[in-house]
Amino acid sequence: MSKKIGDYEILFHWSRLDWLFEDEKIKAEFYEKEYWKGAMPAGVKTDRDGNYYVSVPRWAPGIPATVNKIKVVDGKPLLSAYPDWEMNKIGDPNALQSVLGWEIDENNRAWFLDQGHIEGAPCIDGAQKLVCWDINSNELVESIKIPDEIASYRASFLNDLMVDNKNGFIYIADSGIFSDPLEGGLIVYDMQTKELRRVLHQHYSTQDVPGYWFEIAGKKVWRNEPMRTGADGIALAADRKTLYWCPLTGRDLYCINTSLLQDMSTPHEEIEKAVINLGDKGGTNSDGLGADNKGNIYYTMLEGQGIGIYNPAEKTFKPFVTDERMIWVDGMTFDSRGNLVFNNNRLHELFGGELDWDNEYNLIVWKAFVGDDVKSYLYYYQ
Repeated sequence: MSKKIGDYEILFHWSRLDWLFEDEKIKAEFYEKEYWKGAMPAGVKTDRDGNYYVSVPRWAPGIPATVNKIKVVDGKPLLSAYPDWEMNKIGDPNALQSVLGWEIDENNRAWFLDQGHIEGAPCIDGAQKLVCWDINSNELVESIKIPDEIASYRASFLNDLMVDNKNGFIYIADSGIFSDPLEGGLIVYDMQTKELRRVLHQHYSTQDVPGYWFEIAGKKVWRNEPMRTGADGIALAADRKTLYWCPLTGRDLYCINTSLLQDMSTPHEEIEKAVINLGDKGGTNSDGLGADNKGNIYYTMLEGQGIGIYNPAEKTFKPFVTDERMIWVDGMTFDSRGNLVFNNNRLHELFGGELDWDNEYNLIVWKAFVGDDVKSYLYYYQ
């Protein structure tokens, strides 16, 4: 039976996350203290060989590993610390502390964006970083410290990143949630010079929209006060010429010409004036963004419960897939078989203490067919 564009199915699902533990003491404590109640799958990725991975940020106590490979054992998807347990050791600034967004590039290298914060506490020096890991050789390529002056150890919330190996840049969205007002912004990393620069700091496009209180499936987020999150989703056009981003607390999509960001001497005022507001994403806010090799931009629909597509040529926002089970659609990626892979994790219910832990479909990884020749933005030049 041939696939149709828009066909979607479940790849993995859990009532709660579970690990392949190596340490029996850690395993016993994980169950006794019910640490699984704070374990939320976030950034789902797939490598060149078709392996699946998921990040689990350490926003709650007892998260065994923040980056994990999904391994199916007796028909059940379990998490295995990646690259290993040592590289996920809490308190070691050289290890991965708390990863939310990350990327696997066209060279099969993982770029981990380490938030550094453990349970929301300020980062220890060196914990907030960008880590490049070669999946093929299973070794560290480099680790780039993101210092306090680039992203506040107190207020930062490094959310997601886009990789441009062609021009040698990485773009990072910082939601800046741990302050009032928020400290949202974008960070540019030059691979050649190793220079980091923060831009659009507390610009309206990287901040929360005042008074915006959204709902998912009729449920307010949060129950007692509105969620406030700045620059969150980030996407790079396939031709590498346009960078897109959006705050989570707001419905608009923004973009800028990357040439302004690649010149580290471009005045901040010039960058701020060059920001383009593309408008409301069809009546929904978004968490993650993505981009394919055809120039399309994908956005998760929190209010809309699914995935939407922005066509830059037509300047249109259209829903792609929706399902009532897609509650808090988070991250996305592409496999090599024409599928968009994404997850939903009921974030507001999980951290709001509202999940039915007997529901086998609390946490889901989906795939949706987008076309035989459709791949990630990373493969535009391959």
